[in-house]
Amino acid sequence: MKIGVLALQGDVREHIQSLSDCGVEALAVKTKSEIQSIDGLVIPGGESTTIAKLARSFNLFDLISDRIKSGMPTYGSCAGMILLANSIKDAIEGQESFGGIDMVVRRNAFGRQVDSFETDLKFKGITEPKIRAVFIRAPWVESVGADVEVLAEVADPAGVNHPVAVRQGNLLATSFHPELTGDNRVHKYFVENICQQLATF
Repeated sequence: MKIGVLALQGDVREHIQSLSDCGVEALAVKTKSEIQSIDGLVIPGGESTTIAKLARSFNLFDLISDRIKSGMPTYGSCAGMILLANSIKDAIEGQESFGGIDMVVRRNAFGRQVDSFETDLKFKGITEPKIRAVFIRAPWVESVGADVEVLAEVADPAGVNHPVAVRQGNLLATSFHPELTGDNRVHKYFVENICQQLATF
């Protein structure tokens, strides 16, 4: 099992460490041959528009999108969640996503950098204790399609719950950054419940 972490921008090293702690081969990927060689992909946090533009610049965008469509297990955190969404609210003009999850995601939904926060979440499929979730200029999910499973939610200041972790088939996305806490259970969920369940794709 070889899982790549898209190394165009963002906290690549932390994701590699979390995946390695789960017992899989994890490596940074940023070329066509590297992306063609992996069994699964993690799209890290960072800036979603920058990651998409760099993927275009390096002629990786269509390859990644096609591999996702073909069933490659993929996990996106924060910016990675935006890049896995089929629709983006508050997108900048011309913003692209790889797509794959039938959801509408709002960029910077929780506010700016100064509004970053941490909280403990119940995460469906992960046993107690709760997941410590770090939100940094994070998106939230506005709506999901019938085939999308909501795994965790957070209330906004008005008390309205919004999905912050979702799964659709081989695709997983979180608004938050589990790679920053030293708790690898979200990565373990991805590896064991998605990647290792697939013999081929």
